[in-house]
Amino acid sequence: MSLEAYLPVILFILVGVGVGVAPQLLGFLLGPRRPDAAKNSPYECGFEAFEDARMKFDVRYYLVAILFILFDLEIAFLFPWAVSLREIGAVGFWTVMLFLAILVVGFAYEWKKGALDWE
Repeated sequence: MSLEAYLPVILFILVGVGVGVAPQLLGFLLGPRRPDAAKNSPYECGFEAFEDARMKFDVRYYLVAILFILFDLEIAFLFPWAVSLREIGAVGFWTVMLFLAILVVGFAYEWKKGALDWE
C-alpha cells in the first residue's frame, strides 16, 4: 500500500489543525493588549466573586439545567422519528405520542409546582 492512500487523511488532519490553531494564533499575535483592572478581575457567573468558592447554589439552577437537558433530548428523539415515520407506521406514531404525553405530564407537574418560576 502506498502513501498516496493516506494523503486525504493527512490533508484532512492538517486542515482541521489549521482551522483550529490559526484563529487563535492570529488573535494572540494581532490582538490588542490593553489590560485594565476590570479585565484582570476575577469574573464568574456575572457577578463579582465575594464569597468562598464552595458557596451553595440555589437548587433551581440545577433544576433548570435538568429540564433543559430533558426537553433538548426530547427534540433530539423527534428528528429521527420524523424522518422514519413512513417506515414505522401507526405503531411508531402512537409510541411517540405516548412518549410525548409522558413528557407533557412531567412538564405540567413542574409548572404546577412552580419549578419554572424565577424570582
